[in-house]
Amino acid sequence: MSHLTWGNMDCVELARIHGTPLYVMDEAVIRSRCAEVRESFLEKWPDTVACYASKAFLTTTMAKIIEQEGLGLDVVSGGELHTALAARFPASRIVMHGSAKSENELCSALSHGVGRVVVDGQMELELLAKLAAESGKCQDILIRVAPGVVPKTHSHIVTGHKGSKFGLPLQSGLIEKAVVFALAAPNLRLRGFHFHIGSQIFENEMHVKSVKRVASLMESLKSRLGFETEELNFGGGFGVGKMPEKTSNSISGERHLPIAFFTDPMMEVLNFECSWRGLKRPSVTIEPGRWIVAEAGITLYRVETVKHLPEVTYVGVDGGMPDNPRPSLYQASYEAVIANKMDLPAAKNAKNAGETEKVTIAGKCCETGDILIESIALPPVERGDVIAVFNTGAYNFSMAGNYNRLTRPAVVLVNNGRADEIVERGTLDGLLLGDRMPERMCAASREKGCSEA
Repeated sequence: MSHLTWGNMDCVELARIHGTPLYVMDEAVIRSRCAEVRESFLEKWPDTVACYASKAFLTTTMAKIIEQEGLGLDVVSGGELHTALAARFPASRIVMHGSAKSENELCSALSHGVGRVVVDGQMELELLAKLAAESGKCQDILIRVAPGVVPKTHSHIVTGHKGSKFGLPLQSGLIEKAVVFALAAPNLRLRGFHFHIGSQIFENEMHVKSVKRVASLMESLKSRLGFETEELNFGGGFGVGKMPEKTSNSISGERHLPIAFFTDPMMEVLNFECSWRGLKRPSVTIEPGRWIVAEAGITLYRVETVKHLPEVTYVGVDGGMPDNPRPSLYQASYEAVIANKMDLPAAKNAKNAGETEKVTIAGKCCETGDILIESIALPPVERGDVIAVFNTGAYNFSMAGNYNRLTRPAVVLVNNGRADEIVERGTLDGLLLGDRMPERMCAASREKGCSEA
């Protein structure tokens, strides 16, 4: 039987060598997306920057790929910053943002000289000004704003709406207050503003609307405070489908959209707005994350059980919620194939000849909601089959945990027939790292004649 290949590597063989669950990332796909960003955005529009949103997928290897491709890096925590620095990624090309930054995270950003800090609110702004003064640093900053738009996506991944936990709303005096403070702070240099309206957005109207609203803010601040915006960061959130582009261009209405579908209308409206408002067009940064890595990744699982019930057939695999919490978090949907049965058609239900049999792929966690894919047509499934779930390159590895004390999957980078393990599989002993038993427990065990750990 024919096998699924990824990066010219046999996925069944990858599962045999590296075990399952297994994240597999195609380096060529990642680099081709970076090339598209350069050609369709950076080279097309002058005075622009692209920073990969590392929350989607970050390892030291990924940071090195992004550096080699000439992009910047967007980080949102001390851990992401530490990973980037461990890969020797140039700090000047790092943008640090995120909500509820700790004092240690801000100090780390200052001490390592990150290029920009995106400030999320007034309290953080005041803390950063204090820390910068104490360290003798002068930090370039952007202020995050919420344009007040609601794009078509899941409510849990909308970020620029009124009442969002991110940034400061346009419909208030909070932004002007923050700008006044920043301009007066001797150790801060206010460059402009950042906005991000959400994730998995397949239309560009709300992006364009956000640019118009921020342009109005720029005009108002120039008129009232004399502040001229030098930089805008448009964020990311550009949608990707459930199947790789080379497999299908349209699955359930989701499709691969070129980066220009989003960036061209945003840049065009910014140029227009600045022209008629008498503003100098600021430099522009975008932060694609999922758009760069989602289609590059698949996850391989081994089938452990097949349970035929009157209402549904469950295919139980050796992973689930810990390695992909997105279906249970916000009903993310995926497509899959049996990697070792690529030449077989979808199964026929013996009880209903002519109808396509559908199964539900369930994870191994003790949770009713641990369902990876509900009602998917597959060839006859057997114990030992290798299931490949597509478009898991973004947010699966990043969100993975150890629920039910399951170990985390390894990550393999493939490229034209070569496979390199870039993250080792978690171990059972690794689950105990940092686990400490108090001496009083040991003493009590001795007194009671129990075994000691």
